[in-house]
Amino acid sequence: MRAVLASRNEKKLKEMQDILSTLGIEVVLPSQLGIDIEVEETGSTFEENALLKARAVMEAAGIPAIADDSGLVVDALGGGPGVYSARYGGPELDDGGRIRLLLQNLLGQTRRSCRFVCAIACVFPNGDVVTARGECEGVVAFAPQGEGGFGYDPVFFLPSLKRTMAQLSPEEKHQVSHRGNALRQLKENLALYCLSGGKEEWN
Repeated sequence: MRAVLASRNEKKLKEMQDILSTLGIEVVLPSQLGIDIEVEETGSTFEENALLKARAVMEAAGIPAIADDSGLVVDALGGGPGVYSARYGGPELDDGGRIRLLLQNLLGQTRRSCRFVCAIACVFPNGDVVTARGECEGVVAFAPQGEGGFGYDPVFFLPSLKRTMAQLSPEEKHQVSHRGNALRQLKENLALYCLSGGKEEWN
């Protein structure tokens, strides 16, 4: 059984392979199938963007496709940057620039609750869709801490662990992160899908 991951990110591929291999699912990148497409993320929610990417790659590959969309939701910013997390402040900003912009926009703000959100969609050629969503609650730190991770990890502080996401080991991060939670839910949902008769859709 094979599925294609709607991403060029080999780290995401490894995460997906690690968790879905126990279901007998082989996950590959589009490039391994000779596919190279860019999908415009025009959705207003993480779920919509994940579905857009998965559906486009599934149609190109003709086999089940899996995609995710994730970002940072800050309560004091009305849910922003949300689906625009990777584009926050414009294409000229890198991770460091987006963090500086975020902290600037929260200057003087004591309400710093936030969450990382990850939505995953698996779309099948017959039109079936299996989805999952994972979240991780935290607060926006007042300054970056830690060298690990990427994106907003250095300012995503986990009160229960008293560390930022960037201060966690990869194993610790996977246990608490939004993507780790979403992947575990996806595995459960795909197992239920297979048990309900959807297994033949993988062939």
